[in-house]
Amino acid sequence: MAYKYIAEEWAQPEKSFVEELMRQRLVQWRKQPTVLRIEHPTRLDRARKLGYKAKQGFVVARAKVRRGGLRKLRPRSGRRPKRMGVAKFKPGKSIRLIAEERTAKRFPNLEVLNSYWVGEDGKHKWFEVILLDPNAPTIKTDKDVGWIAEPQHASRVFRSMTSAGKNVRGLHHRGRGSEKARPSHRVGNTGRHGDHQLKGGK
Repeated sequence: MAYKYIAEEWAQPEKSFVEELMRQRLVQWRKQPTVLRIEHPTRLDRARKLGYKAKQGFVVARAKVRRGGLRKLRPRSGRRPKRMGVAKFKPGKSIRLIAEERTAKRFPNLEVLNSYWVGEDGKHKWFEVILLDPNAPTIKTDKDVGWIAEPQHASRVFRSMTSAGKNVRGLHHRGRGSEKARPSHRVGNTGRHGDHQLKGGK
């Protein structure tokens, strides 16, 4: 029942005590390293919903990533508007996926399970990443997360197999209207390049 009330407070931080709490915490977070291991999740309800358990083999780390869109300076001359490189530029990865990848590089012996947002200011966003030790006996025998110890799930964050990665690849859309989203945008492009190489192209 306590998780329900925690989730309600985090659903609208600007209308609850969370905003004032985060304003105080961000002062400390800005001075801390980019990736920092923490003892307990900041949002316990969200962490538990994504699979976190307070047992051996589970690790939580907080990652800081810069904010900002792809705002480009408009060239003064020499191009038609289509070729100015200003509009319709979109990032290939989400900020949350970047946070997961950086955390995975910081802890190479762990696998990323999931992540969630915990705060932001004008320059940065902070995410907490849930990691698992695939070699820990407590993880291998866990009926909920034991699958991550299997070899096909190795380096899953770098293959965009986490929830953030699947969202970037367009795999969270199902049903009518998403017929061309699978296997994924990236796999489709790779397949075309692979066919081109097989045919002797450069």
